[in-house]
Amino acid sequence: MASHPTLDTFEIGAGTSAWGDTRAWRYGRTNRDADLKASFHSAIASGVRLFDTAEIYGFGRSESLLGRFIAETDQAVSIATKFFPYPWRVAGSQLLAALRGSLARLGVSQVALYQIHWPFGPRSPAFWMEPLAAAVAEGLVKEVGVSNYSASQMRAAFEQLAARGVKLASNQVEYSLLRRNVEFDGVLDACRELNVKLVAYRPLAAGVLSGKYTPHAPPPGVRRLRFRRSLLSDLEPLITLLQELGRANGNRTRNQVALNWLICRGALPIPGAVSAAQASENAGAAGWRLRPGDVAALSEASSRLASRYLGQGPGASG
Repeated sequence: MASHPTLDTFEIGAGTSAWGDTRAWRYGRTNRDADLKASFHSAIASGVRLFDTAEIYGFGRSESLLGRFIAETDQAVSIATKFFPYPWRVAGSQLLAALRGSLARLGVSQVALYQIHWPFGPRSPAFWMEPLAAAVAEGLVKEVGVSNYSASQMRAAFEQLAARGVKLASNQVEYSLLRRNVEFDGVLDACRELNVKLVAYRPLAAGVLSGKYTPHAPPPGVRRLRFRRSLLSDLEPLITLLQELGRANGNRTRNQVALNWLICRGALPIPGAVSAAQASENAGAAGWRLRPGDVAALSEASSRLASRYLGQGPGASG
C-alpha cells in the first residue's frame, strides 16, 4: 500500500481541474493530452509531489489522465481527490463506491487525501463524515478533508470525525490576493485554531494576478464579467507591486510572489497549469519566503481592491 506524507509536508501542490475541460476556447489553446503530460512531468521535475483532482473534473477525465501520467514516473506522488455529493447520493455506501471508482481511474490503491467537494444537500455536510472515517479505516485514504465548507460547517465536520478517531486534515476554498473572504468569514481563523490546512484553489485569481490581462485585453469567457475593465485598471498598482517585490526577492515572477503570499499566510496553494512552462513557474513559488513587510504591503494593496470590487472585508456580505 502507498505511504503518503501528510499535507503539512507540502508547500505547494498542483490543481488539475483544467485537465478535465476539453473546451479549447476556454484557454485559447488546443489543450492536447501531450500538453498536460508535459505539464505533469515539468511539475515533477520542479519538485511538486501533490496533485489535486476530483471525480467531477471532466467526469473522470482528469483522474484518468493523472493516473496515466503517474504510471510513467518513478517518483512518489500524493493524490488528493474529491467526492461530489449529487442530490441522488443519499447513502454512505455511495461515497465508498465513488472512492473506489476514483482509485480505479487513478490506478492506485490509496489516495493521500479524500475530500467532500461541496456542502450540498439533501444530506447535511456532517453526514458524510462517517463514510469518510470508514474510508480511512479501510485504508483507502490517508487523510480526509472538505471543500468549500463554512467555518461552522467545518467545525461540525471536525467534531464528527474526531468522535470517530479521525482528524479533519483540510478545507479547500478559494483564496487569493483578490479573493480574501476566508480572512473575514471565520474560515481562516477556524483552520488555524483546529490545525486544519487551508488549501487554496484559484490562487492566482484565474490568471488575473499574472498581469497578462489589461483593460484593453480582458480575460475571455465568464471571467470578463467577474474582472471588469474598471477592476483591471485599478489592479495595475498591485500588479506593479508584485513585479517590484519579485525583483527584490531573487527575480521571482508576479505569479510566484502572489503564490508565496498565500504560503506566508499559512495556506497550501494548488495553482493549475496546462503547459510545462506554467507548471515550472508555479513550482518556483516554494522554497523561499517573502519578508514580513512584503506580505503586509501586498495585503494592504489588495485589501482595498477586494473590499471595493468583491464585497470582502469586515462586515461585507460578499
